[in-house]
Amino acid sequence: MKLGAIFPTTEIGSDPTAIRDWIQTAEDLGYAHVIVYDHVLGAEHAGREPALAGPYTETDAFHEPLTLLAYLAGVTTRIELCTGVVILPQRQTALVAKQAAEIDLLSRGRLRLGVGTGWNHVEYTSLGVPFEKRGKRLDEQVALMRELWQKPVIDFAGDFHRVERAGLLPLPTRSIPIWFGGFTPVSIRRAARTGDGFIFGTKPSLMLGLQRKLTEEREKLGRTDVPFGADAVVDFSDARASWGQEIEAWEAAGGTHLAMRAMDTAAEFIGAKRMGYAGPRAYIEALETFHREVA
Repeated sequence: MKLGAIFPTTEIGSDPTAIRDWIQTAEDLGYAHVIVYDHVLGAEHAGREPALAGPYTETDAFHEPLTLLAYLAGVTTRIELCTGVVILPQRQTALVAKQAAEIDLLSRGRLRLGVGTGWNHVEYTSLGVPFEKRGKRLDEQVALMRELWQKPVIDFAGDFHRVERAGLLPLPTRSIPIWFGGFTPVSIRRAARTGDGFIFGTKPSLMLGLQRKLTEEREKLGRTDVPFGADAVVDFSDARASWGQEIEAWEAAGGTHLAMRAMDTAAEFIGAKRMGYAGPRAYIEALETFHREVA
């Protein structure tokens, strides 16, 4: 079981020194990976039709994940860098493939690209991308990115993309692992079919049913012999006695990774409590306490 941490993107602030100190503390303590959330834009929820179902609003600050990971790569040497998840269909596919390749090269192979479809239709519209058919677009994007990472020149014709005898340079030295994320059966089926792993959005005890479904889907497809990861979350606000229990349950269910989340934003959405973190040092102290209790 690899233990990681969720980057407290909406609360840690914009001081590069504080961000550096947080990631270097995580690495020095022995955390295996860091997960960074994604939203380009926040939107007001009131008066929307259809309603916005997700937890984040116009008041929540998000660091752009790929830019942030480039910075984190430059101030670390070992910790794995993961997006959890980039809302891929609202982004240009070849550009994300290029950015991911660059981060993976400069970090010496430490990127894990988590992708998903998201829920914010206002964000899609603002970025000039249709919200409809985002799932089919995501499927095609994954196929296109993998081809771009493997060949210097490709000729790709899909329903949403046309790349005519062109390619990326420099190429990454490997096919960057692509993990999916979400809470829905369709995201589980997608990951079972083409993913390298799945990022579950909350604690293992609430995700065991979806993890079983994921295993069943992979068995149906004959993919159980293919390496596949499963990452879940333990919230720092949960009772300390439960931390080890959640880890043990997740490992028994086939989980390979688990990340500690210390962030009040959207706590209720994942069944957590608000802790009232006060300043950047509080998030570092959470890293230290969790590691001391469970490592």
